[in-house]
Formats: sequence, C-alpha cells, structure tokens
Amino acid sequence: MGERDIIASAMERSHIESLLENDRRLDGRTKDEFREIKVKTGFVEKAEGSAMVELGKTKVIAGVKIILGKPYDDYPNKGTLIVSAELNPTAAVRYRIGPPSVETIELARVTDRLIRESECIDLEDLCIIEGKTVYTIFVDIYPIDHNGNLLDASALAAVAALMTARVPEAKVNEDDNVELLDTYRPLKMNNIPISVTTHKLGNHLFVDPNAKEEASSDARITFGYTEEFINSGQKGGQGTFTKAEILELVEKNMELSKKIRETLKEQLAQ
Repeated sequence: MGERDIIASAMERSHIESLLENDRRLDGRTKDEFREIKVKTGFVEKAEGSAMVELGKTKVIAGVKIILGKPYDDYPNKGTLIVSAELNPTAAVRYRIGPPSVETIELARVTDRLIRESECIDLEDLCIIEGKTVYTIFVDIYPIDHNGNLLDASALAAVAALMTARVPEAKVNEDDNVELLDTYRPLKMNNIPISVTTHKLGNHLFVDPNAKEEASSDARITFGYTEEFINSGQKGGQGTFTKAEILELVEKNMELSKKIRETLKEQLAQ
C-alpha cells in the first residue's frame, strides 16, 4: 500500500466514523439496520438443496449435497455434516485460487458452528443403519460478490439451502446393503438459526457493514441465534468489546435475528 492509499484509507475511516456519530452510514442506513435481503432457492439444479442470498450487493450461493456415508464412532446413530467454503477472485480481487486462506476456514467454521450447535438438523433422522450407514450432508458456500458481511450472508444462504433440501429415500437390501431411490423427502429441520454480526469502529457498534465499513472496523463479533437461545459466537479483529457492550449486543441482536428470520420465511414462502 502506497502513501496515497494510506492517506485515503485514513480519510475514509474518519468519514465513516463521523457519520456513525450521527447514527448514519455511507448508504444512509442507521447503525442497527441491515441491507435488503433477497433469497432465491433451487439455484443449483443438481444439488439436493441450494440458495442464493443477496445482502445488499453481497451475493452468496450455498449448495447442499446428500450422500451415503459412515457415522462417527462416538455418534453411531447420527448422520454427519460437513461445511466448506471457497473464496475466489470472482468474489473479490484480493482472493487467490489455491489452498484455503484463514478467512476461508473461518467462514466455513463459523457457519458450521451455527448449524451444528443450533441442532437445526435432526441428525438422528439421518441414520439408516446404526453404526454402519447414515446420510452425510455437505454444505458448500460460494461467495460470488463480496461487499461486506460474508459471515451473515453465508449463514443465510446455507440455512435457506437446508430448509429447501430433499433427502433421497433409501432402501435396505439383503446383507444390509443400502440403495438410494429416486424418491425424496424433506430434510427434517428443528429450528431456523440466524447469524448476526456486529462491527466496532472507535466507540461505535453497527451491523451488516459494507466492504468499506468492514475494512475500517476495529473488531467484530458474531452471534448465532435460534428462536429462543444464543447458540454460538465468534470474535474477530484486533479491537475489543467491553462486558457492557457484549451484554447489550446479545439482547439487541436477538431482536434483529427475529426480524431476519421472518424475512427469510417470507422470502421462502414466495
């Protein structure tokens, strides 16, 4: 980064901070306001479930693939879940094709934790033969346009894809051989988890940053919510949050998660 870029970045950060002083954002929103959410499902024809989420100008595709697999030794009567993500130059010029970056790994793990810890998928319902054969669910996340807040956009896409996923029915033949049929049933969901990420710049807290706001922030914290409980959390960035700020965010973001959940339901109903 050259001297001109450093000066420009400092000026941009100062401008964003001055707007936040008056509860305003670069795009006119308030600190607690999300961008418009759009959800389109059935986006990938060959997947068992898929969705594309637009969060403002941020766009993420999530696909669900369901195959036969073996259970984990310590959970012989439960299906398995694997979440992965891929960040490539189509999403942002700074991404490179190659081994997963720290950002890529974090994106997958935070989404995995949201889904797994909320117990939104009934994994016991995915057991075919205990200790031998279960369904394995792959959730693949592909951001295609990164304009801030990939964590919440990816979580929405993954959950929407799961909510519309179909499980191929299975037939157990002789010798416990399992055959997948051409008929399907809905994936059993226990709840709808929602992710809400808050960023901090100076003393200001705000949700759903665009790319410029995200680049200027000092820290972020992501909470995952079911309809009634907080079930996951992830801190990022070099800055810190006070105990009072955390307590405030946990409660405030619970209310935001309810609004986002209703928006998701309305979008899927259409």
